[in-house]
Amino acid sequence: MIGSIRKHSGWLWWVIAGLTIISFVMFMGSAPNRNGAGGSAAGNFGTIYGHTLTAADFQKAKAEYFLYFWMRNQQWPDHTPGVSADETEQGIYIRLLLSAKAQQLGIHIGQDSLVTAANEFLRSLGRNGQSVPLDKFAEQVLAPKGLGVADLENFLRDELVVQQMIQVLGLSGALVTPQEASQLYDREHQQVSAQAVFFAASNYLAQVVATPAAVGQFYTNYMAAYRQPDRVQVNYVFFNVTNYFAQAKAELNKTNDFAAYVNSIYAQYGASQFPDLKPEAAKAKISELLIRERALRDAHNAANDFATAVFALEPAKPENLITYAKQKGLAVPTTAPFSANYGPEEFNAPAAFTKAAFQLNADQPFAGPIPAPDGIYVLSLAAQIPSAIPSFDEISARVTQDYSERSAIALAQSAGTNFYYTATIQMAVGKSFANAAVAAGHAPVLLSPFSLSTQDLPELGDHTDLRAVKQAAFTTAPGHLANFTATPDGGFVLYVAKLLPIDATQKNADMPQFLAQVRRGRQSEAFNLWLQGEANRELRNTPFFQKQAAAAAAH
Repeated sequence: MIGSIRKHSGWLWWVIAGLTIISFVMFMGSAPNRNGAGGSAAGNFGTIYGHTLTAADFQKAKAEYFLYFWMRNQQWPDHTPGVSADETEQGIYIRLLLSAKAQQLGIHIGQDSLVTAANEFLRSLGRNGQSVPLDKFAEQVLAPKGLGVADLENFLRDELVVQQMIQVLGLSGALVTPQEASQLYDREHQQVSAQAVFFAASNYLAQVVATPAAVGQFYTNYMAAYRQPDRVQVNYVFFNVTNYFAQAKAELNKTNDFAAYVNSIYAQYGASQFPDLKPEAAKAKISELLIRERALRDAHNAANDFATAVFALEPAKPENLITYAKQKGLAVPTTAPFSANYGPEEFNAPAAFTKAAFQLNADQPFAGPIPAPDGIYVLSLAAQIPSAIPSFDEISARVTQDYSERSAIALAQSAGTNFYYTATIQMAVGKSFANAAVAAGHAPVLLSPFSLSTQDLPELGDHTDLRAVKQAAFTTAPGHLANFTATPDGGFVLYVAKLLPIDATQKNADMPQFLAQVRRGRQSEAFNLWLQGEANRELRNTPFFQKQAAAAAAH
């Protein structure tokens, strides 16, 4: 396959935009065990369509799911906050289901289609229409994750298979007539002319009187909201990449071909990637990025040597990190207590730092090396702080602020509700919305015309989100007021003046693409309904989904 793709594509890997090289460095040291994702990595994997799943089937689907996730998020699922191991395993089984169904249907992808898809994928990773070389993608992205070119090939082939399955199994969704699409277009693009009055809590803060009794009662009523989650403190040694720049530069300059290598990269890609820089400046940037990559590697090696020495000390106790670091002349800061949701306050720690910190305990008090964009961390446990509700005296200032803000919101919403009724009466006797607003001491805001497809409405500012305004506007008859709409910051009253005519010229120009989008969307909806039904039936014979069903039944 590689030979075929090479004949069909001229690739670019050294997309010297900084982010490309740095992102590859960030994969260093973070490769998971190839059996690390999914609870069914060994033993029984269940059956799908009567086929007994093997470990090889599971690993193939796992690799494809990891690539599927990476293509859409530019990170791996096991390093993405909020993505659980169960969600990952569910995704793997969905891939297994789709693969088994494709075999049933006899769907196969030709080599030419696969080559085209591979070239398009590599081009999508590059810039200015240039492609990323497959060997570099494999080396810098796939290999650290225990994946290879064969895994990428399988993924791209199965993605093409899924597209064919959507076309076949979602065919009913594609039967959208031009007349129906025309009505949908009108619904999404019909613009409305409207005015609004916004009621912001900040305008009512001055009216709030925070008496000690009221604030104390507020604390009592909402005490549970002030419960602090489990927190942790860690000691850490940070191997800053900047400390290794000089070493990295010296090592690279020892090679006679480094300058020539920089020149060759610039000759190939420099002009297109650095159009605003003069040649020498562009070469300096290329050199800087290569030095940074080498420095991060050196920092990682140093952190690994340090961690190995600390972990080897007996008996294992958190103080070993501090003791050994002092021997080596390394600083050991201690973080303030932090929760699993937010991480340390002192610096922007990678998600892996926080995850590792909450896995520390007396038996395993160390973690690392943990890579970050600017260096490498090695951790030890400093303290574990269980969940607790702080006393009123500890957080009185925060409680007072919360009481004032909540009271201001209530005042704003009360004012908005009163204005709605007042304006309704005033407009019933002939006053305009603007006059009713001014008479009540409020400033009406004329909104730009908007439709259901509008993505931004500048007049809203920080008052509310566009979805709330659309909901109010398109559920209210023209010439009428929408009911007061409460928001987290207060609320608003919207007057829907009129519906504006559809731009026929623009509609005619948009309709071919709009019809195609609607049909694709309906196909996907039909396919997803099919997939849900198949998963509910076929995956019940797999251990993962049996475990999920048992957990649901227990609740």
